[in-house]
Amino acid sequence: MPLHPILAETLRMALEPSEPTRRTRRDARLPAVPGKVHSVIGMRRSGKTTFLRQLLEERRATLPPERAILIGFDDDRLAGIEADQLALLLEEYFRIHPELRAREPVHWFLDEIQLVPGWERFCRRVLDTERVELVVSGSSARLLSREVHTALRGRSMATVIRPFSFREFLRHRGEEPAPGGLRPTAVERSLVEKRFREFLVEGGFPEVQGLPAAVRIELLQGYVDTVLFRDVVERYKVSQVEALRWLVRQCLRNPAGHLSAHRLYRDLRSQGYGVAKDTVHALLGHLTDAFLISALSIATDSERQRHANPRKIYPADPGLIRAFDWSGRANLGHALETAVLNELERRGAEVGYAKTAEGLEVDFLARHPAGGEELIQVCAEVSDPATLERELRGLQAAGREHPRAAKRLLALDRDALPHAAPPGVEVQPAYEWLLTPPQAD
Repeated sequence: MPLHPILAETLRMALEPSEPTRRTRRDARLPAVPGKVHSVIGMRRSGKTTFLRQLLEERRATLPPERAILIGFDDDRLAGIEADQLALLLEEYFRIHPELRAREPVHWFLDEIQLVPGWERFCRRVLDTERVELVVSGSSARLLSREVHTALRGRSMATVIRPFSFREFLRHRGEEPAPGGLRPTAVERSLVEKRFREFLVEGGFPEVQGLPAAVRIELLQGYVDTVLFRDVVERYKVSQVEALRWLVRQCLRNPAGHLSAHRLYRDLRSQGYGVAKDTVHALLGHLTDAFLISALSIATDSERQRHANPRKIYPADPGLIRAFDWSGRANLGHALETAVLNELERRGAEVGYAKTAEGLEVDFLARHPAGGEELIQVCAEVSDPATLERELRGLQAAGREHPRAAKRLLALDRDALPHAAPPGVEVQPAYEWLLTPPQAD
């Protein structure tokens, strides 16, 4: 069987030297674990292919171009190819560069690999028989982290690419603070605070940066439709599409809201949708797997309490809030809370929300990979004494139940900070926390 001519041409072009392209550098990094297939996953349009190109350029900065290549499989002329073609592609590569086989490590980046049935077997064999680092990426419809782990029999490591963080948002505009530049001048601070408010409205999807509001909203709504149909309806053969649409709208129009599957089930039934409660649970799981939403459970060791309490639902990006809330109720507080959660997840924290025995709530209890816990209360407006007192009371009460956790209050900007922080509570603008690098593991 000959190598597909389009694949042969793709390989030839991939081996050619390439000039670095101007693109916004992402802060994500592949885990330094040898002998694994690295899977790059995340919501659609979050920048996975661009990240592969960043990795390619980083490798080629120190290696000859033939030792680092990127192959994409989303060409419609490759539709229907089988895994045998991947084996032929590898053999053709080593025919062109036989001096590399078994002598020098080479780096292959395979984009949209899920379009080739049986790609997992090819990857396992290459890991066992060749000196090849494999990095694969593709749509979350067919390349979910747990499925990659199962298909590769535990021989994979996942790297999640999310929409821009606030630091990347500034970097994209050429305005990233210098290292250690967390004490800016008044002018610089004013610019950062202006950009932060823009970030909370526009969000971090790379393609929408700088677009007019109407165009941005149309694009974001299109992203969600694609996730809904490609990653949920097609993949899981969902027949109750209108019920799913209603569920998605509820999740995105109520950011940081408490939603239980039971309540959603009742609301769906009242709207005339004949959906089983188990189906609601499943649909929420599918939306989480597609990275469209995050669903936080109450932070407790009790499985019974986790099931008895509602979950808090957050969108994948603050920009999705304005794109789906047509009521005018969307506010910076919800977007701010969403941005903080997304950053905690980006930093690899295990996150839940805390609720005290007296019924007070703290937005996040985060357990960090490097160790340590944090109770984080997020509030856009703390200038009202009653609001500030309520937020701090919740933090202090939760701190008594979680004595090892540090306590932090994040406000929208510096002007909103209280004049004096209570003992044991760190108070700072949210943008300052977002721009502070996390502690290394």
